[in-house]
Amino acid sequence: MTGSHQKGRRCWLPFDVRFYLYAGSDRVRVVRSFVFDGDENKDFINGLGFTVSVPLAAQLHDRHIRFAGEGAGVLGEAVRGITGLRRDPGEAVRAAQIAGVATPDPSTWDQRVTTRLQWIPAWGDYSLSQLTAHGFEIRKRTASGRSWIRVDGGKRARGLGYVGSPTGGLAFGMRNFWQLHPTELEISGAAGGVASATVWMWSPKAGAMDLRFYHDGMGQDTYEKQLDALEITYEDYEPGFGSPYGVARTTELSFWALGATPTASDFSALADANALPPQLISTPEHNHSAGVFGSWAPVDRSSLAKIALEDKLAFMHAHYVSQVDQRSWYGFWDYGDVMHSFDEDRHVWCYDVGGYAWDNSELSTDMWLWYHYLRTGDATAFRFAEAMTRHTGEVDVYHLGKYRDLGTRHGIMHWGDSAKQQRISNAGYRRFYYFLTADERVGDLMHDLVDADKTFLVLDPSRKIREEAYEPDEHALGVSTTTDWGALGLAWLAEWERNGDEIARTKLVNGATSIAALPNGWAQGGEVRYDLADGKFTGPDTQSVDVGSLDSVFGLFELMAELIELIDDDAVREQWVNYCRLYNGTSAEQIAITGTSWGSQNLRQACSRGTAYAASQLDDSALAARAWQEFRTGHAGYPESLAFTSTRIEGPAVLNPIDEAPFATNSSAQYGLAAIQCIALVGDCI
Repeated sequence: MTGSHQKGRRCWLPFDVRFYLYAGSDRVRVVRSFVFDGDENKDFINGLGFTVSVPLAAQLHDRHIRFAGEGAGVLGEAVRGITGLRRDPGEAVRAAQIAGVATPDPSTWDQRVTTRLQWIPAWGDYSLSQLTAHGFEIRKRTASGRSWIRVDGGKRARGLGYVGSPTGGLAFGMRNFWQLHPTELEISGAAGGVASATVWMWSPKAGAMDLRFYHDGMGQDTYEKQLDALEITYEDYEPGFGSPYGVARTTELSFWALGATPTASDFSALADANALPPQLISTPEHNHSAGVFGSWAPVDRSSLAKIALEDKLAFMHAHYVSQVDQRSWYGFWDYGDVMHSFDEDRHVWCYDVGGYAWDNSELSTDMWLWYHYLRTGDATAFRFAEAMTRHTGEVDVYHLGKYRDLGTRHGIMHWGDSAKQQRISNAGYRRFYYFLTADERVGDLMHDLVDADKTFLVLDPSRKIREEAYEPDEHALGVSTTTDWGALGLAWLAEWERNGDEIARTKLVNGATSIAALPNGWAQGGEVRYDLADGKFTGPDTQSVDVGSLDSVFGLFELMAELIELIDDDAVREQWVNYCRLYNGTSAEQIAITGTSWGSQNLRQACSRGTAYAASQLDDSALAARAWQEFRTGHAGYPESLAFTSTRIEGPAVLNPIDEAPFATNSSAQYGLAAIQCIALVGDCI
C-alpha cells in the first residue's frame, strides 16, 4: 500500500506499507517505510505513528492492558482495577482479573464492591515511552485532559503492548523498539467502545524532529574555502547540500489479533518474537557451495597462522558490536551505523569532527559485516549487518529530489556532506541481505538504482577538483571506470540476477568489455567517457595511467570476482588480473605493462586481496606469497605486529566504562575484507 500523509490540502511524507500474512502464523507483519520530503528549516515532525482501532464490549473490569518490559517482565493491569481496594470482591474475582480471564458475575461478588464499582476510576489511556536507549516509563490517565499518573519504568522495553478482554484483543508492537528511540506504545479510549492502539515510531513526548544542518557554513562560500576546511575537519561542506530531503526510514511492526487475553508467559513469548523475530538461515558451508558473493570461505582454523588471523577477525567484529552499546549508537536516524574514527585524547569516537563521525558505508563496512556473517553463521553477526543494511540503504541514500539515487559521504549528520556519490548508495551493500532474506523493501531499493547512471547528468562528483572544462553530455559522461562504475555495476548485477533484466545485463557487460578494451583497462587515464545509452566507455588510444587508492575498495574487487565467472570474457579477465597484480607491484612491473609507473599508492593492505586474486587466477605461488607479505605489512591498515587488544577505561576520565581499542577505525572494514579474501584465494600459502 502506497500513499502520503495528509493535513489539510498538503500531502507529504510518502510511504510504503507492506502487510505480510503467513499460513500457519497468527502474526501480521507490517513493514512501513517513509521518505522525508519537507523543508527541514520549516517542517518539524512532532510524532510519527501507526494506529489500529480495537473494538471493546466487555465490562471495564474485564478490559486488560499489557506491556512487555525487560527480560521476561510484563506489566498487567485492568482498565478498572478491583484489587488493592478497601473492600475485597473475593479471591476468585481478584485471581480472574489478574489472569486476564472473565471474572465471575458481579452479583456473586462481595456487594460492598459491586454496588460501588462506579466510584473506581477507569484508566482508559496508557503509554509506554522509550525516549532513550536507557530508560522507559509507563504512565496512565483516566481521559484526555486529565493528568498522567506514573505507573512504572525500566531500561529497555521489548516494544509490545496489548489491549483487549477475555474474549480477545490486539497485541501490537515494534521491532528494535528501544534501539530506534524515541518510541512509544499508546493505548487510548480503552474505557469506551473502541480503543486506539498506536505504535509511535517517533514519540510526541520526545519533542519535534529537528533535521536542520548543524552549522551556518562558517563562511565556506567558495570551493577554495571548502577544500581548505576539508583539510582540518575532513568535512566536505557546500551550501545547500546538507539537506535531508529524500532520506528515508523503514520500521517493522507486528500485530496479533488474539482470541483471548494472553497469559503473562504467552505475552512475554510474543514480546520476544516481536523484538527478535526468528530467522531462517542456511549454513556457511551451504552458502559457500552455492558459489555466490565472490571470494570468501567459511572460517578456517586448520593451522596456527589461520587461527591467529581468525582470532583477529573475531576480535575486530566483537569490538564493533560492543561499541554500539557502550557508545549508545542508537536512535531513529542513527541506529545501524558505526563511527569512522577515534579520538584518543577524549576517549570517544569523533562524533563531532566533520568527516570522522558517522561512517556511512565508507570503505565498504557493510560488505565486511556481511562477509563475516557468511563465514561464521553467527546470529549476532547477522543482526548487526541487518541493522546496518536497514540504515545505510534508507538514511544515507536519497530516494527523492535532485540527489535521488545518490548516497552521502561520512559525516556528523548522515545527509550533511556535500559529496553525494554512487559509492555510498551502492546496491552491492544491500545485495547480501536481499538474497539471504528476500526482503522486498531492500529489493525495491536495489531496483531504484538501476538507472543511477543518470545522476551524472545532474551532479558532477568531481566538480570541486576538476581542472578542465566539463559540461555533462549523456554520450560522454565523466563516470569513473572504478569507484563509480563498480557501484553502478553491482546494481545492474542485482537486477540481472533478480529479474533477468536484459538492459541491466547489457550495460553491465558493455561496461566491463569496453573498459577492458582501453589500452590500460581499469588503470587507463586521460579523457575516458561513458555513454548513458549503452553503458560503454570510450577513451584515448594511447596508454596513460590514472589510479587512485579508493578506486577498488567500494565493491569493485567484489563485483569483478563474480562478473568474470559469469561472462567468461578472456579480455576482461586479462585486464582485470593486470590491474590486481600491478596495484601493489613494482614500478618496473607497472611500466612494462602500462607504460607508466603508478606512483606511491595508498591502502596497500586493502589491495593485497587484488594480488591474491591475480595469484589465484594465474596459479602463481610467488604472487600468492607476495599477497600475504602485503597483508602482513599492513600499509594503511593493521600490521601483523599489532596487538588486537582493548583496554578497559573507567572512572573520571570517561562518562561510562568503555573498552577502548584506538587503532580500530574504519580501516577495519578493508582489513577484514582483505583477510577474508586472501584466506579464500591463497589460504594454502599463508
